[in-house]
Amino acid sequence: MMPEPSVRRARELLPVPTFQTDGDARRTETRTGGIAMLEKMDLSKTMKPKEAKRLLEEAGAKLGWLQRECKKEGIPTIIVFEGMGAAGKGVQINRLIQPLDPRGFAVYTSNHPTREERLRPFLWRYWTRTPEKGRIAIFDRSWYRSVQADRFGGAKGDKKIEFDYHDIRSFEKQLYDDGTVLIKFFLYIDKKEQKKRFERLEASKETAWRVSKEDKRRNRHFEEYVKINEQMLEATDSDYAPWTLVEAVDKNYAAVKIITTVCERLEYALDRKRQLAEAGIKAGEVVLREGFKSDVLSGMDLSKSLERDEYKKQLLQLQKKLERLHNELYHRRIPVIIGFEGWDAGGKGGAIRRLTSHLDPRGYQVIPTAAPNDIEKKHHYLWRFYNEMPKAGHVAIFDRTWYGRVMVERIEGFCSKEEWARAYGEINEMEKHLANDGAIILKFWLHIDKDEQERRFKARMEDPAKQWKITDEDWRNREKWDLYERAVNEMLIRTSTTYAPWIVVEGNSKYYARVKVLKTVVEAIEKRLKE
Repeated sequence: MMPEPSVRRARELLPVPTFQTDGDARRTETRTGGIAMLEKMDLSKTMKPKEAKRLLEEAGAKLGWLQRECKKEGIPTIIVFEGMGAAGKGVQINRLIQPLDPRGFAVYTSNHPTREERLRPFLWRYWTRTPEKGRIAIFDRSWYRSVQADRFGGAKGDKKIEFDYHDIRSFEKQLYDDGTVLIKFFLYIDKKEQKKRFERLEASKETAWRVSKEDKRRNRHFEEYVKINEQMLEATDSDYAPWTLVEAVDKNYAAVKIITTVCERLEYALDRKRQLAEAGIKAGEVVLREGFKSDVLSGMDLSKSLERDEYKKQLLQLQKKLERLHNELYHRRIPVIIGFEGWDAGGKGGAIRRLTSHLDPRGYQVIPTAAPNDIEKKHHYLWRFYNEMPKAGHVAIFDRTWYGRVMVERIEGFCSKEEWARAYGEINEMEKHLANDGAIILKFWLHIDKDEQERRFKARMEDPAKQWKITDEDWRNREKWDLYERAVNEMLIRTSTTYAPWIVVEGNSKYYARVKVLKTVVEAIEKRLKE
């Protein structure tokens, strides 16, 4: 597919990024690594209004067509606008969206986080706004605020900044691997031009509010702020999400460069997806490790049990202790994420009921996870779980989790081999981000043997009050026990980490299992509170 004449003409007039295929890589002339960086950009570049108008009109027609094609192909797009204050981000966003169908995009402005957002991991508000397949999300400032303005304001230390860089790179890689096109612009003007624009804005009552004290401070310390931004650009420039630096003194020049870049990136994404489809390959394909063998489950001692009287005694003691700890968690603003997985009839529901019986219902939520609905299927598979992550000081308990990707979706063929193989790393990265934000993360696998499962299935079928718990699907899943056992063993090995450990619970004895779950949660919270 060849670009329209307007795009080819713009290439001649601008040093627009020229993308070349290098496997899955994309390289650009304006990549930040190894170049002179911001203060050596040539800000004298201009374009005559008449020429800019013609190019924008022609490129706009191309962009409208590309939007429709991306919708047909189910390609989600994220366009990020960052840059110096008063560089014209709002103006350029407005010019970019003119040729687009307004039903197919959304624009988000990332100001200071709200109180609700401050109680969540910093990427939460962006994960929840990632676009559906075929739609475009445009961010006027973005997740980079954490390592840019917040850093300049002294809100974050160096250690937290490094965590944020890691989480940002992981976030963008996961989106790219799932098929999202990431286009990032950094609009640059120099100190003198910025000050002039601030003064012009302040001269009018209608626009004076747009210049904040923080803006003025950043202008006074312009060189320091530029250095922070250069570090950000270097740390987060990648083949899958490259930065495009935009000389933004001349607004016409900047507008043509931006729309041309977007056209090229979308065109490349369409060509790439079609070529890979013809070759039978999916975006983000990984090299699979064949012959994986591990046997965690067979080493569990399922004879462990607890007498009824001892069970009741320990249960009450642990529940009262957890009630007190729940209050302390709220005061210390520590979020807790607890995931339950296990065999059908493994006792997840009973364990969750005992876990929550003494908790303040205003401070926890139990999230049952079923098959994704039509809206959830249009997003990255982790999107629906990010929507349910707890606020600081609250507890989220997941009855089945994101691990369905490497179990039921793997076994039943609801995702490709490449997708579930990639998911181990993606899940680890998600949990790392949550842990970096201070969350306590515990994951329980409730383990029973095949004979115990059959006994419980039959007991449910014979009890009218419990018949609703057993379905034909449960019996069908039982026939695939060996396949699930292999998948679970692999999951336990590859995704049990120091920050989000798996706890395998010997579950043939429900009393023993419930006490072990409670004891584990209590000990984990007590350990964190002592830190």
